[in-house]
Amino acid sequence: MTLQQLRYAIMIADCGSMNEAAKRLFISQPSLSGTMKELEAEIGIDIFYRSNRGIVITPEGEEFLGYARQVADQYQLLENKYIEKKSKKKFSVSMQHYTFAVKAFVEVVKKAGMEEYEFAVHETKTYEVIENVKNFKSELGVLYLNDFNEQVMKKILRENSLEFTELFQCDTYVYLWGEHPLAQQEQIAMKELEEYPCLAFEQGKNNSFYLSEEVLSTYEYKRIIKADDRATMLNLMVGLNGYTLCCGIICEELNGDDYKAVPLLESQKMRIGYIKRKRSNISSLGEIYIEELRKYSKFVL
Repeated sequence: MTLQQLRYAIMIADCGSMNEAAKRLFISQPSLSGTMKELEAEIGIDIFYRSNRGIVITPEGEEFLGYARQVADQYQLLENKYIEKKSKKKFSVSMQHYTFAVKAFVEVVKKAGMEEYEFAVHETKTYEVIENVKNFKSELGVLYLNDFNEQVMKKILRENSLEFTELFQCDTYVYLWGEHPLAQQEQIAMKELEEYPCLAFEQGKNNSFYLSEEVLSTYEYKRIIKADDRATMLNLMVGLNGYTLCCGIICEELNGDDYKAVPLLESQKMRIGYIKRKRSNISSLGEIYIEELRKYSKFVL
């Protein structure tokens, strides 16, 4: 097995096509296909299913590519640092859609400065948060557990050699536009929300009730709209009087002051925390980020 073979496999997976990967690698398609067959024969698994309609990554291939990406990324880091001598130190975090987690990241960047570090922040789907930490794309990931998803989530974390550390607990709130008809109430019941669209973050191909960013994921909503990003969610709140369920920690500096969090009558406890790889040491910037996150415990409504 060679590094070149690993890079070829990664390129095929990223392109979703043997022909396109061959073009980008500047080699012939038969040569690339032959190299992949040699690699699959050596490791004893099929990385890709091949058909007239293209290629599909096998379950075994998904696992193999996860390790392959780690090796390729680590080699790139070594090459940058010791051969090209051009790399900066890196710090990356992934998170579910929490403005306070983004704000904590902002504070880390301000404290560390950008001369020595290359930063990355990924506000993304739940499963991608887990994958990013597992595959070394991010040092830390921010998400929540509750009584409903804890058993399944901890099983997924164990299977990926990750561990969860709780930062603080909070109740469930209804997050909506300040001009929403229910915005001035002291408390809102799910029954009162039936005539308004519930807004939920899309979880993609790994969609599951247990991976939902919103509590009460099994509730039978009369109206529901899936969205991919926080800005779209806020626009839908204004345009359609939509709402979402959240932890209630408001970051007006990033979201603005046009929105409100109102306690949900059927509240469930959310345990906000971070995940990291087991037996891995947290970097100095990682420690700073965790401390910035902990500060938001005083803002729990």
